[in-house]
Amino acid sequence: MKHVKKSVLLWYSAQEMYELVTRVSDYPKFLPWCEKAEVLAEADHEMTARLTLAYAGMRHAFTTRNTHDPGRSVVVTLVDGPFSLLEGNWRFNGLSGGASGPPACKVELDLRYAFSSGALQALVSPVFDRIANTLVDSFVRRAEQVYGPR
Repeated sequence: MKHVKKSVLLWYSAQEMYELVTRVSDYPKFLPWCEKAEVLAEADHEMTARLTLAYAGMRHAFTTRNTHDPGRSVVVTLVDGPFSLLEGNWRFNGLSGGASGPPACKVELDLRYAFSSGALQALVSPVFDRIANTLVDSFVRRAEQVYGPR
């Protein structure tokens, strides 16, 4: 099992960052490995989404069920795909920018994953390792595109 834990302090609000993470249909616009993103079902505080990963000549799709605590967290659990385990937690902790300061937040990603076979582990793991380790950075760049640099 692989475990990625990343955090970053940003001059964007927790709500702004939460909205970027939950706009799954926008992922192909800024995640170079994401060929397709489909929201399969959406209900109060829950979404089922399917992402198609296309990177380094490989293509794999996986489906997750995401439980939302608006403005605070997104919990990701595997429905199907090339993984035996995929679970993640995005946390968005608002920080006070002071009386007149801009909003700020701490974004944390805690992601655990393992592949369903040794062959998939050998083929897909190097690609997914790179994706997982750069995911937070990708959302930081997206925040700058959407909300402007701060």
